[in-house]
Amino acid sequence: MPGEPRYVTVERIDSAPELDLPRRATVGSACFDLASAEAVALERGRVALVRTGIKVRCPEGTFLEVRPRSGLSVRGVLMVNAPGTIDRDFSGEVRVPLTYLLDGLYRIEVGDRIAQVRLVEDHPTRFRPGRVREAASRSGGFGSTGR
Repeated sequence: MPGEPRYVTVERIDSAPELDLPRRATVGSACFDLASAEAVALERGRVALVRTGIKVRCPEGTFLEVRPRSGLSVRGVLMVNAPGTIDRDFSGEVRVPLTYLLDGLYRIEVGDRIAQVRLVEDHPTRFRPGRVREAASRSGGFGSTGR
């Protein structure tokens, strides 16, 4: 059963167009869509830091995780640093690093959904030295469980 909502403060940047705040596309969506605040022509193999026109402040004990949109990936557009992290103490504009894998250009228009975000709990964590016992069958990594 879900608890009380956590609020992420969103500030629109003055020079950016008035876009919707991040929102879920459907009731069942796990993440909130981020829109582009600029028109961009993505070139094959080049990385563009696409503006969203917003700054965010997460609640204490949380951060935002930025994820690619599957609808863009089937068109050859990938988010380079995926998933990305927006730390609680980051105060700049949220930008999304996108690249295009196919020939020609891929055009992104103002308001196009370019990524998605979700709020993640940041559990207090410490690392300590010790001995790590090997798991019976999972020490290979990188596809060790098969295809």
